[in-house]
Amino acid sequence: MATPAPITDVSIGGDGIRLGQFLKFAGLLDSGGDVKEAIIDGFVTVNGEVDRRRGRQLQLGDVIGFEGRRVRVCA
Repeated sequence: MATPAPITDVSIGGDGIRLGQFLKFAGLLDSGGDVKEAIIDGFVTVNGEVDRRRGRQLQLGDVIGFEGRRVRVCA
């Protein structure tokens, strides 16, 4: 079994952010179109579960996964 990727903390400077915005902000994806496709196609996880809602409101501590990378939402 593969070892999970280390988690990188990404500070959003506030209380919450939407999933689509966070993927771009954290540098996991470059454009809104890429974000939309990745989410719709089920390539993005939130806390280990696939989430297809681009507008999902993330909370501090949520861990987002994409293409083997994991990032945690921090204040």
